[in-house]
Amino acid sequence: MKIKCNYLSRLSLLMLAGIILFGSCNKKEEAFSNRKVSFNSDWSFHLNDSIIDKDTIGTSTKWRTLDLPHDWSIEGKFDEKSPAGYGGGSLTGGSGWYKKTFKISSQDINKTISITFDGVYRNSEIWVNGHYLGKRPNGYISFQYEISPYLNYGEKSNEIIVKVDNSKQPNSRWYSGSGIFRNVWLETTDKLHVAKWGTYITTPKVTAEKASVNFETNIQNQYAASKKAVITTTIFKDETKVTSVTQNITIGANANQTIKQNAEVESPILWSVEKPELYTAVTEISVDDKIVDQYKTNFGIRDFKFDVNKGFILNGKQVKIKGVCMHHDLGALGSAINTRAIERQLEILKEMGVNGIRTSHNPPAPELLDLCDKMGFIVMDEAFDMWEKNKTKYDYGNDWDKWHKQDLIDQLLRDRNHPSIFMWSIGNEIPQQWDESGAVIAKELAAITRQYDKTRPITAAMNPPVNMNIDNVTLQFDKAKVQYNTIAASGALDIIGYNYAHQTYEYHQKNFPGIPFIATETTSALETRGYYDAVSDSIKKWPVRWDLKFTEGNPGNTVSAYDQVQAPWGSTHEATWKIIKKHDFLSGMYIWTGFDYIGEPTPYEWPSVSSYFGIVDLAGFPKDVYYMYQSEWTDKTVLHVYPHWNWKAGQTVDIWAYYNNADEVELFVNGKSAGKRSKKVDDLHVMWKIPFQPGTLKAVSRKNGKTVLEKEIKTAGNPSQLKLTADRSTIKADKNDLSFVTVDILDEKGTLVPNANNEINFSLTGNGKIVGVCSGDPVSHESYKGSKHTALNGKCLVIVQSGDKTGRLELTAKANGLKPATIVITTEE
Repeated sequence: MKIKCNYLSRLSLLMLAGIILFGSCNKKEEAFSNRKVSFNSDWSFHLNDSIIDKDTIGTSTKWRTLDLPHDWSIEGKFDEKSPAGYGGGSLTGGSGWYKKTFKISSQDINKTISITFDGVYRNSEIWVNGHYLGKRPNGYISFQYEISPYLNYGEKSNEIIVKVDNSKQPNSRWYSGSGIFRNVWLETTDKLHVAKWGTYITTPKVTAEKASVNFETNIQNQYAASKKAVITTTIFKDETKVTSVTQNITIGANANQTIKQNAEVESPILWSVEKPELYTAVTEISVDDKIVDQYKTNFGIRDFKFDVNKGFILNGKQVKIKGVCMHHDLGALGSAINTRAIERQLEILKEMGVNGIRTSHNPPAPELLDLCDKMGFIVMDEAFDMWEKNKTKYDYGNDWDKWHKQDLIDQLLRDRNHPSIFMWSIGNEIPQQWDESGAVIAKELAAITRQYDKTRPITAAMNPPVNMNIDNVTLQFDKAKVQYNTIAASGALDIIGYNYAHQTYEYHQKNFPGIPFIATETTSALETRGYYDAVSDSIKKWPVRWDLKFTEGNPGNTVSAYDQVQAPWGSTHEATWKIIKKHDFLSGMYIWTGFDYIGEPTPYEWPSVSSYFGIVDLAGFPKDVYYMYQSEWTDKTVLHVYPHWNWKAGQTVDIWAYYNNADEVELFVNGKSAGKRSKKVDDLHVMWKIPFQPGTLKAVSRKNGKTVLEKEIKTAGNPSQLKLTADRSTIKADKNDLSFVTVDILDEKGTLVPNANNEINFSLTGNGKIVGVCSGDPVSHESYKGSKHTALNGKCLVIVQSGDKTGRLELTAKANGLKPATIVITTEE
């Protein structure tokens, strides 16, 4: 389908460049298709040192120009005494001010113009031309203000000012970031239009032959007179029209009206995690044969349920949820949202076999949900980390009474059309889960959720939902010893969500008969990528207690990368997965966490400033356990052997291997067999104890005596050279696209040096910039925004962002005593 609409104001045409909308119109029709355009560019920013309030902004106030999204905290220095604390990543908050001048065409004087913020952390207050629009304390929620009445049109400029107050800390248990850290949009509509988040699409009956599709559309009339209009909703698959429905309405002056329409799709192409097929609904409002508004909604057609015996059923097929929890920061980029950075994270997780994402513990950026729709993830969309009672002194608990209902409704309206969302979580580890107020609030939140979406079940992440008060080693079911979490026992939930307590999973059907299971948060194992104790079983549990420092054998707050290190409340990766995979009624799990994240080092111990929980480190480099999951969760043939092979002569080293699609693995040391190993029923890895001798480790997996895969690990020499590898060598010249470039430190023969920690300096020529550097080291205090960084165990990352011109970007990496490396990245339209 091609767009042939030609009605655009001059300003809107410029702002619309590159944005594609579905829709068509003939010579008698005009389409108003510039509904939503980016409002991110050319803002001025001031980190508060002189502004007391808006009225103290003066001509002497110093501003710097930047584009949104923006996180000012990531630009700061790590500080042990930061009021955000170790949980907040030891980075500072403060107050920031943003302003932007803009013009609106005189042709739009009779339009409705609104501004939408996808997220501002936190306590945002906004003025347009001196008029106060309002305040939103919640940093993660999207919100919109109509600004039409306060605008100047034509040649006279407008000014928007945004105050962001993140000065009262701590207000988060993890790194939040500070600022307008998500996208901003200017929305221009006719006064008769589809309201904000005004469509709701459901598919109540789905078969292979036919799917019923129901539309509820909220139409808003801001004219002073009633209007007669035609509402046409057309379903497209890709660019092909599938079907459409039309309805005539009369809507009163200054009124809202919700209309219902129904359609059928023959032989629907169903959304699944393997093939996430999407449809698009385009709602058009016509008055006197003229299209005055178009509104596009992506959706998917799928049938699912959570079954008490079979777990999660998607389109009639049992699917085990293999999910991870994700915080919102993007490593070296901080909390400033970038679509490509999110996409890269999801690509890495998908390659591991992940099919689920939990948005812990807040509404996510809309771009994450869009990508989950397109890439096939089972999303648990979570609303709150606390209710009335605080977890930190200045957190959202202080705003709960006034704002929780509005924030939850806005989340539901914004997110409910995403086919990737399969459940709502109304809270995480709520302090009130053991008193009666927890049950009262759970019922209130569940009622609100069901009012706005009856198609998805409701859960809460509880730690734990039931306390069995039994020693883990001698666990026996005794109903008399069961103490129920008040939220779990409230009757408000459709699915019981377990945070940890993996020893009780097998008793779920006895504890909660008739209610399905989901492991909302599991594991909390810890690793430093590339760091190993020579003997893996030399450390069994870390930390032992909150009041103890790191156990002996872990210098510099390192944590062994063997899967034997866990937080006190959690488990190793293997321990929980063994239970989840064993029983059909266990719907699945969300592991804490997919990626390391800034803040919440465990235990809270300086100099650590980021977490150790991730299966992938902060730079996006997989830890070894990544391949255990890949061997279990994918059909890819896997053989992963670790650790490295650089040790002291004669030192005994434990060698682990993850493998699949084979009967056995044989290990060779310098050509001599060290023996064959085969996994037993419950094994997820095999192991050898080998005295170190320099040379080559070689692992060979075999099936029926035939070689499946071979892997070698060689003893590396001294660092000699750098190697650069870009995840994409061609990116778009749109000022947003990114290339993630891996830096490897190699010896003279090209072998990765596993203990190399050289400082690397970067330079870039061309129309672009370096926007992030990172090694994945949880104790590094180097800026993520600099042009140099120290590698961790042979690897480092540099992130390059395009400018607005096509051409060549040339990135060079240098380190003292090493041969430098250069790579070319091409930018194109």
